[in-house]
Amino acid sequence: MKILVAKFQLEANEHVDMKCDLPNVALSYGRDALSHMQVGDVFDDPDIELVPVICADAACSGVMKKTCFDYIEQTILNAVRDNLRDLDGIYLHLHGASYVEEIGSGEHHLVAAIRQIVGPYLPLAVSCDPHGNLTKEYVENTTFIRSYREAPHTDIAQTVQRTCRALIELIRHRQNITPVYRKLPLILGGEQSVSADEPVRSFNQYMDEMEKDPRILSASWHVGYIRHDTDVAGCGVVVVPNSEADQDYAEQKVDELAAYVWERRHEFHYTGLTQEPEEAIQSALNCPGKPVFLTDSGDNTTSGSVGANTWVLRQVMALPDTKGKNFLFGCITDPAVVAQLADVPEGTKTHIRLGMDLDELSRPVELDVTVKHKGRLEGFMGYEGDYGACVLVSVEGYPIDIIVAEASHAVVELHQFEAAGAHCADYGVVIVKQGYIFPELKELGALCVMSLTDGATLQDTRRLPFKRIMRPMFPVDDI
Repeated sequence: MKILVAKFQLEANEHVDMKCDLPNVALSYGRDALSHMQVGDVFDDPDIELVPVICADAACSGVMKKTCFDYIEQTILNAVRDNLRDLDGIYLHLHGASYVEEIGSGEHHLVAAIRQIVGPYLPLAVSCDPHGNLTKEYVENTTFIRSYREAPHTDIAQTVQRTCRALIELIRHRQNITPVYRKLPLILGGEQSVSADEPVRSFNQYMDEMEKDPRILSASWHVGYIRHDTDVAGCGVVVVPNSEADQDYAEQKVDELAAYVWERRHEFHYTGLTQEPEEAIQSALNCPGKPVFLTDSGDNTTSGSVGANTWVLRQVMALPDTKGKNFLFGCITDPAVVAQLADVPEGTKTHIRLGMDLDELSRPVELDVTVKHKGRLEGFMGYEGDYGACVLVSVEGYPIDIIVAEASHAVVELHQFEAAGAHCADYGVVIVKQGYIFPELKELGALCVMSLTDGATLQDTRRLPFKRIMRPMFPVDDI
């Protein structure tokens, strides 16, 4: 059998000024692309011929330029056309939260274009992030679609490989099945839907039980994405029948799953300690243990923010008493400062103007610093690679170290801090550009507190300026 595989990832935040273009996308092709897809040994069968096309990983960024998306999409579509005569199936690793100039959802556009080429029956399987938006047409253009269960996404590889195995079985034992989708009038941020907490923990258990039914091939709950205003935003559920004979049964089960989620809509909440900025910093100072992880949630790089805000840095510098705490910022994005320090030897004292000055939140701060270490930004959650330069500096006159990053990048695992020359356990307070805290940091932290700061990833859904979403929508509307 011959299977074409490709990957396109973008979490597009329209509240950042930058537009995502090709230089912002990590591109790889052929076998190199396959190495970034986490497929494991699923396709290691002499009967399987793979056509790995492209891995286009834009991670979290701004709205994508149409010319950029056109290149990625046409690369995939050309490969589909070139192999159409003997193609048996297609696997796509998509995100679900992309947004493209003049187009809207890149994923929806791509899958529809593929269906126009291959017709309605060729098996097409998609693994995706639950923080993505779905539509009925998009879901029904796939043969199998499944989202990660866990948030943070510790099960990416598991989900990818399950999806690929399902595709192989659908090729070997053809079934005329269509995934069944229901949209819910419910809009949430990822910070309110952590899988270790309720109600998501119960959703996953419910879907696990549902999948024990031999008539159900897969069940997924999709949180949706709220960082760009679109008429397809909001939660949804998907059930995939095991066979054509189970199609009506899947319609029944998806309604049951949708009702189960909807009935628990009032249970969604921020996970862990969540406080307004002044209260959050005091909680960090008053904690007797270390390290405390404080999340600058309004500048969450895991949700598309630039990571350039200096607001919390200025908050810390203005403290009349740090109560003996030392602080690490990991990271603050400022490519100009990284370039300035490129040729400055470690141990050298110098002056920097830190802050990209994109708005008031990223206003520059004049700092006398010592260069402590130069490193490279590493990937996380199974994504390997070099994500740009970073410099660890110590601020003169303050108990503050800062990892200054060349590019917007999420630093959420301990090895990433260590690659930048910093060890979290050495600090009283570590400020991170996240929403919910990631597992390694949560385990190490004496306290984790989410500071409800302003920024491109504002947490209060009711304050987001939605104009295009379906209405009524909970909790924007009281339904």
